[in-house]
Formats: sequence, C-alpha cells, structure tokens
Amino acid sequence: MTATPNTARSVGVVHAPDAVHAPGVARAKAAHAPGPADVPEAVRTGGVPAPAPEDVFETDVPARLDRLPWSRFHWLVVTGLGIAWILDGLEVTIVGSLSGALTASPVLHMTGAEVGMAASAYLIGAVAGALVFGWLTDRLGRKRLFSVTVLIYLIATLACGLSWNFWSFALFRLLTGAGIGGEYAAVNAAIQELIPARRRGFTDLVINGSFWLGAALGALGALVVLNPAIMPPEIGWRAAFLIGGALGFIVLLLRRFIPESPRWLMTHGQPEEAARVVSEIEARVAQETGRPLPPVPPQALRLRRDVKSWFGVGFRALFYQYRSRTILGVALMAAQAFCYNAVFFTYALILTRFYGIASGRIGLFILPFALGNFAGPLVLGRLFDTWGRRPMIVATYALSGVLMIITGMLFAAGALDAVQQTAAWTGIFFVASAAASAAYLTVGESFPLEMRAIAIALFYAFGTGVGGIAGPTVFGMLIDTGSRMSILWGYALGGGLMLLAAGVAAVLAVDAERRPLEEVAPPLSAVAA
Repeated sequence: MTATPNTARSVGVVHAPDAVHAPGVARAKAAHAPGPADVPEAVRTGGVPAPAPEDVFETDVPARLDRLPWSRFHWLVVTGLGIAWILDGLEVTIVGSLSGALTASPVLHMTGAEVGMAASAYLIGAVAGALVFGWLTDRLGRKRLFSVTVLIYLIATLACGLSWNFWSFALFRLLTGAGIGGEYAAVNAAIQELIPARRRGFTDLVINGSFWLGAALGALGALVVLNPAIMPPEIGWRAAFLIGGALGFIVLLLRRFIPESPRWLMTHGQPEEAARVVSEIEARVAQETGRPLPPVPPQALRLRRDVKSWFGVGFRALFYQYRSRTILGVALMAAQAFCYNAVFFTYALILTRFYGIASGRIGLFILPFALGNFAGPLVLGRLFDTWGRRPMIVATYALSGVLMIITGMLFAAGALDAVQQTAAWTGIFFVASAAASAAYLTVGESFPLEMRAIAIALFYAFGTGVGGIAGPTVFGMLIDTGSRMSILWGYALGGGLMLLAAGVAAVLAVDAERRPLEEVAPPLSAVAA
C-alpha cells in the first residue's frame, strides 16, 4: 500500500500586514545559531523594505523533505551528484600518473615544467569555475547548473584526449577544472538540500571522501593504460581522458532524473513549484518503500517572494551576521588544505628521494593511502550525526595534528621504512579525511539557503588556493634541502595548523547535527511571525 503525499499545508499565502522581514524562522532554536534579534534591523535586512502582505507565504517543504525515509531516490541523489568527487580524484591522480607519457608524447612534446603548468591551469580553472558557477547556482538554480558543469567537464575531458600541443592541452585542462570547480558548489548545495537532516552529516562526509575512490581508480587506471603490453603509451594517455569523458556522459544521463531543489525554489519565489516537486518526491519514495510516509511535523516557514536576488545581502551577512562561522570555515579549510596538498603533492618525492622507490612503483603506495582516506569518512561519518559535529570536528582535527607531528619526528629520526611511512600516512589521513570532509560539510550547512552555493565556492576557492599553492611549495622547498630535520618542521607546521583549527572549532563550531538547514541558518527571505 502506498501513501498519498500530504500536501495540505505545503504552501499558502499569509496575509500579514505587520510582517517585518527578518532572517529568522518561527520556532527555530536559538542555540548555536546567529541571533537575529541581536543584529540591528538595518544590517539584518540589508536595507530591503518589508514585504507587502501578498508577498508573504507559508511553506512546510523542509519538514516534508526531512521526514522522508531513505529510499532509492536518495541513492540516486548520492550516485548522480556525488560522483563529482570521484571524477575530481580521478582527474587529479591520472594526470600525475600520466606525466611520463605526456613528456614522452611525440605529439605534445611537453617538458616537466609544462606538465606542472597544465596542473596549475586545472587549479586556476577550478577556482574560477567554483566562483562563477557558485554565483550562478544561487541565482539560477541547482539543477540547471549541476547539468551545465558536468557537461563542461565531459566535453573538456574528451578534448584533452584529442590535444595536439601543449597550449591546447593546458586550455582543455583549465576548462576541465572549471567544470569540476562548478560541481563543488552546485552539487554540495543540492545534496545537502535533498538529503534528510538526520543523515546529512554521514552522507556528505562519505560523498566528499569518495574523492579518494577516484584517486585509487586513477592510480590503477594509469597502470593499465600505460602498460605497453596492452596499448601504445601515446594511445594510452589519450584513452584515459576519453574514458573520463564517457563517465561524465553517464553522470549527465543520471542527473536528468534528479529534480530541482525544492528548498531553492521556495526561497526564490516559487512556492507552488516547490510544493509540486516535493509531492512528486513523496509519491516516489512511498512507492519505493511500499509504506505510508511519516506524518509531517508541524514546522512551517514564512517566506517572502518579492526579492529576486539576495547576493548583496548574503555577502554582507557572510562578514557580519555570520562572521564567527566565516572564521571557522577559513580555519578548517586552510588547515586541511595545507596538510592534504602538502603531503599528497610531494608524496612521490619523499618516496623516491628518501626511500629509493622507483617512480613506476609509486602507484602501489598511493593505493593504500587513497583507500584509507575513503575509509575514514565511511567509518567515522555516522558519529558526526550521533555524537555531534563539534566534538567530532575537534577530535578529528586534533588527532590528525598530533599524529602528523609524531610521524614527522619518526621520519626525522630515520625510524621508518617506505612501507611504515606509507602506513603512517594512511593512519593520519584515515582521521584527517573525515576532518577535511567535515570542513566542506560545515561551510555548506552553516549559511542561509540563498547564499549557500557561493559560500561553498568561496571557501573551496580559498582552500584550493592555499592547498594547491602554499602547501606543495613549502614542502617542496623543504624536500629540496635533503634534510629530514627540515621536513620535520613542515610536518610540525601542518600539525600545528590542524591543532589550531581544532581549537577554533571547539569555540565556534555549530551544533548542526540532525537539525534542519533552516534552523541552522535561517533563510534570508524568512519573515518573522
């Protein structure tokens, strides 16, 4: 027996002649949330006039979405949207693994410096794509942009496999990065808005951690496509990119069945469409589970539909009303980005220079490292929803920092061989992967719906800049000294940053576990009761 979706209170116009705009939600908890009442009205509203009574409506869309049981619909969201991180891991790893084939290519004739420049082009594209598409995602909708970004990715990746010289390859890598960067903003926002609050933390952490599944696939794929017994290297490296583009096409087809976020619709003046989409999701979930749906909790929002863009108000809120959360996001993203990229991008150098591992065997050492990184969020992720965000963020960041410093001391003392060094890195990043994924979870759920994608994009761009530039540069310089003691200072710096971030989280982290997004950060379009 299937249940009929409850839409009786889905949306309505509320006549409230004395309604005053406020980024607050009726009955929302005050604990650990920004206090709208403590913020001057002029700052709180950003100068936006109070809405007319006919522009105010009431909706229970969030409550209807959050009470849904887990179903095949949610697996579709996880698979169709979450694969973006697998593709990013695949892209980052495959190019590093293909560097030898690229420099040996009789067509591209790339130097080692040009391989590095192509990697930089990818990072530049990722930062630019995140910012541009993040802004467009908040303005035009989640579905439209997560379709556009994967389309850009698949076309650019296919083009990489058809490159005819360095400049064409670098341009296509830049466009590939733009697609992936846009994915981070559009996809993270959509996932958090479609997944029930009680499972949002675990789901988001595992999806972010799936980057390392892509990294493992990239390492294994490189061993296949670069094996001359299977295919010539010139064809092999091109095949790697063509396969990536084909995967992107499959993702594009899957996303045709994922609806627009009802939460985005309701905060952008389309409450009727939001209610219609939720009704379709409810009918689908009821049919898939074969059980009546739980009753809708009596939690309704009063929103306004007359403001078309909240970008200016949202940007000011980022640095005033949500200043402490912005500081938290910067601390978490900077620490994890520095540590991750510093170690990952110099991984091969440590193994070859200090342990004498042949470059052709590096992939065998990357594989356990990558699998450990994925296992961390998978094993620890549920604790972020049960034990809580604050204690788990503090614990994972602090433990990662301590382990990183201890590993640096053992490395400096020459107490580790290559296998033990890899085991130590795997242990560190089993914990640090959960911490890093929690950073993306935090910046995604800590800000209002109307500015969620651009907030994710800003922090992603900041983390990519710090991680892709500062971390590898510092560690690369320390490795060039040939001194184990110098590298110890790099480990100490990374570990110290993780410990500092843990301290910031202990004070500023938001207790967002199992709470609706609208309670964690009231929409900018909310109207006081």
